[in-house]
Order: sequence, then C-alpha cells, then structure tokens
Amino acid sequence: MKLYSLLESLQTALPDTEITGVTDNTRKLVPGMVFVCIQGANFDGHSAADTMLKNGAVLVIAERDLGLGDRQIIVPDTRKAYGDLCAAWYGHPERKMRFVGVTGTNGKTTTATLIKEMLRKAGQKVGLIGTVQYEIGDEILPSPNTTPLTDAYFALLAKMADAQVDTVVMEVSSFGLEQHRIGPTHFNIAVFTNLTQDHLDVHGTMENYYLAKRMLFDICDFALVNGNDPYGKRLFREISCEKMTYGIRQDPADAFDIMAEKVTLSTEGTTFTLLSGGDAVPVQMRMTGMFNVSNAVAAMTVGQKLGIPDADIRTLLLDYPGVRGRCEVIPTALDFTVICDYAHTPDALEKVLASLRACTVGRLIAVFGCGGNRDAAKRPKMAQAAAKIADFIMVTSDNPRDEDPMCIIQDILGGLEGSDTPYQTEPDRAEAIYLAMKQAKTGDVILLAGKGHEDYQIIAGGVHLHMDERELVADAAKRIFTEKN
Repeated sequence: MKLYSLLESLQTALPDTEITGVTDNTRKLVPGMVFVCIQGANFDGHSAADTMLKNGAVLVIAERDLGLGDRQIIVPDTRKAYGDLCAAWYGHPERKMRFVGVTGTNGKTTTATLIKEMLRKAGQKVGLIGTVQYEIGDEILPSPNTTPLTDAYFALLAKMADAQVDTVVMEVSSFGLEQHRIGPTHFNIAVFTNLTQDHLDVHGTMENYYLAKRMLFDICDFALVNGNDPYGKRLFREISCEKMTYGIRQDPADAFDIMAEKVTLSTEGTTFTLLSGGDAVPVQMRMTGMFNVSNAVAAMTVGQKLGIPDADIRTLLLDYPGVRGRCEVIPTALDFTVICDYAHTPDALEKVLASLRACTVGRLIAVFGCGGNRDAAKRPKMAQAAAKIADFIMVTSDNPRDEDPMCIIQDILGGLEGSDTPYQTEPDRAEAIYLAMKQAKTGDVILLAGKGHEDYQIIAGGVHLHMDERELVADAAKRIFTEKN
C-alpha cells in the first residue's frame, strides 16, 4: 500500500512511498512501517519515536511536536488515528459487513451469542467477537480480549470479510471504546444491557465507566436500551439515534417498548410472556435466571429488527442450551444441582443468586472469590451480595494473579461483618468445590461463581494453570461417591 492511501485525510510532505504496515508496538516495527506514538499505562510511544525512525519507520504519528520535521504528523488523538490507519491498511473491512454491538457490565456474552445463533438459524454467515471466543462462521478462534486490540481487530474483520460474513455480532467493551480499538466501525444496532461496578481500577469512577460505554451510541443507527437499569434510563434520555427500550415488567406502570412478564423460573428452564406491539406471546427457553430473560428479550428484539421470523426466534430459544459458563448446569448424578456462572461483580452475583433462590427447594450455597490485581473495592461488596441471599458461603480463590490469595479472601470477608450468614474459607478452589458439594443435601443448589467459561486459573507471573470447573465437579462427585460407598 502507498503512503497516501494509508494516510487518507492526513497530510504529509513526504513522497508517496510504499508502506510495509502500521504499528504502535516498538517490538513489531519493521522498515517501511508507519509508527504511531501512543501513551500507555507504563510506556509512552513518543519517547521511542526517534529510535523508530532510525530503525526504518517511514513516518511517526504523534500528539505533540517531537522536532522530527516532515517525518512526523501531529494529531489530537493518536489512538483514534491508529484505528483509522489500521482500518485503511486492512482495506476497510468494517465497511463490508453489518454490525451489531452489545455493551454493558453483565449479559453481553449471552445476548451476543443468542443474536449470533438467531442469525445463523436464518441462514446468514455470522462473525462473533466476544469474551469466550471469536467465530468466523464455523471457524472458532481464541479470544485474548473481549474487544481485540486495534491491529488484531481489523485483521480479524478482514478475515471475516474475505470469508463472506454477512453480519458481525460483537461484545464492545469499555476499554475497546475508550481506546478507539474499533476505529471507524459503525454499528447498525447497539444494545445496552446494564451498568454496575466493575473496572474501576481502570476507569476510576462510575461516571467515567458510563461515559466510555456511552460512546457506542454515538456510532450506531439504532439503540436498544435496558429500561430496567438506572444507567439505561439515563442513556435513553441522552442519545439521539433511533431507539427502543426493553426489559422485564417489575411494576404495573412499566411500559417498555418490548418486555417480558409472568416469568416462571426453574433449574430446567424458563417461561414468560413477551409483550410487543400489542401482542402477548408465550415464550419457553432452556436457559434459566431472570437475567437471562432480560438477555433473551434483548436478543429477540434485535432478531425482529433484523427481519428474523418470530417463530424461528422462539424455536431457537426452546432448543438452545445456553452459553458455556453462563448459568450452566453441571451434571453430577447426585441429588443436588451445581451451576457454574461467570458472575464476578456484586450486581451479577446478586442477580444470579436471586434467580436461583426462586427455584431452589433446599439451601443455596455460593462458592466464589475475587480476582487479584483488579478492583479491590468490590471484594467486600461481593460478600455482601452473597450474604443477602445465600444460605451458606464458601469463600475461595478466583484468579489471584500476583496477590496473596489469603489477602484477597480477607478483603472479601470484610463484607461479612455483622452478617449471620455462615461461611467457610478455602483458598484451594478445587477443595472448596469439594467441601461445598460434600455438605450439600437433596434439593440444594450450589453456585460456582466467577470462572464461568474459563478453563484456567491465573497465578503469580501471569502463569495460567489448567482449571475447568466441570472437571473439578466431576472429580468431587467421584470422591463423594467413593466416601459414601
């Protein structure tokens, strides 16, 4: 690609030379590239600009004058410029497909996956970008980030466009939006699920977190907003694109554009009535949990907006078992139920426990921990959320990373002061699961919260140890069976 084609609207006095690529990573620079100077948390690319030119960069993009004459272009925001340059380098794949974006603290994965499944059932070739995995039709790729880093994002879109993908459904993270990883991508439909405390170690305040999420709704044609959520109500007032509300009728006065009512939950599935356009339609689905009703209503609304027949949507919900690690029932052949869920925020934990309480005959046991090197302020709040609803709490490890697991557990226990909910601590997650299952009785429900789809545990130094809760539950069940016999 020639320099002027890459730069598009950016101006330079340099000749229109052949370019070998664009990067913001000093370790990936090869001669003939354009280097973009980005200020990161630990390194400022501006400090390496002169070295990058000496190492063969044709040009640098910077936010301030580095004294490099014609070898620099100064822009207001290099992250935004990098997104634009990556889009151009890969031939603007974002212009070749339809995009549906889902953002929010909780519910993104299930909502996006349901939309993807509906489109696939309708005969489309679909791309999926999200927390669990990336998909190009039937091809499955690993997901290192919910929203990929900029170069990886446009490389992935280019592969999707080459594979003739019709629609890309993606979870759009606050990081991805704030860091302009998605460049000039424009969304046909954007969904807002909810906003609760998370990532404050990065954003600092809930206001900053909200403003990052809100950015998606400046680059979409149609917005679908959760009317049950306080931040959703604010968002709906503030945005100017075509918009609708969805939700669950919790009060007779609730009047969302599309909503569920008469919800019945069980560990086997859920039924509800969908109110839309004056019609009342009975819906059955295999997924359980009130939060999954909300996710399903959002997905159904997007499906309708994209022209998928209602009958096909309802059939899919009836057949679809749910997303791995999202209120997933792990079979045990024992007389109690074990459920695995990704809930790792206070709000998510409270909501999944509340939904399970509605369909638990015996005791409700919560097993959870908190991640190390992450927002420590939410640790006691996780305990408070569990203590409100659970009958017994097992506090254990999640991904401790570089922190001492027992120090994390002590932070969590601060939220149990004054609570009469019984609890136990066990830093070894496998042993904690066994201990919870060993005490379970007929009709009890055990929630394993925080890991969800993950099949690893992150310990000191970023080391990933294999840890799949399905395997841990199976091992514990065998151990319990052996002890009883």
